Amino acid sequence: MSVIAILGAGPGMGLAIAKIFGAHGFRVALLSRDPAKQEPLVSELAGHGIISAAFRADARDHGSVASGLAAVNQRLGAIDVLEFSPADRRRPLPSATALWIDLYVHGAVAAVNHVLPDMLAKRSGTILFTTSASSVYPAASFGAVGAAMAWLRNWAHALHAAVGPRGVQVGHVAIGAVRPGALSDAIAPLYWDLHTHRHTVEKVFLLDVADWLQVS
Repeated sequence: MSVIAILGAGPGMGLAIAKIFGAHGFRVALLSRDPAKQEPLVSELAGHGIISAAFRADARDHGSVASGLAAVNQRLGAIDVLEFSPADRRRPLPSATALWIDLYVHGAVAAVNHVLPDMLAKRSGTILFTTSASSVYPAASFGAVGAAMAWLRNWAHALHAAVGPRGVQVGHVAIGAVRPGALSDAIAPLYWDLHTHRHTVEKVFLLDVADWLQVS
């Protein structure tokens, strides 16, 4: 049975992605800073007949990422799909002169370095990144976060070109919505599309570009 690891799982997009992949036979690993908060999601997924488990991983801690993903391998099996979407809503948005490199750049590199060698060896696998639309449409109020996310988006495109011919799909979803959790069921199918249509690297979900830029 295939396994998807969702790093940054929560009751919004993480749960919706878990349901989409779980409905196609995937086991689901929910990784976050506090696995206890994922237990209600594990119970909900079980109600849909989806096998899942919660694991600890903090995207800002390389050792935590490695140990969390290793625990997924041990309990559920080899990771076939990695979805990377960490968020820290406790941190206020800093000015455009600061960067959230620790969360979105270093965390992504640590996670990919853990799963990519095995995927390349098998010549199969999928890596999916999630950012806000500020990675595509820069806005001053999202400067610090958007810059780090733009790096992640750029890396996703570069990885897609580098490892796609070797059997590994890399994709990126940019979400432009004030409350994406409320739209998670509409957005989640984009991840399955990127997993199955392996020539595509990016999906952008925008309610309206002008509205997004005005809000941001």
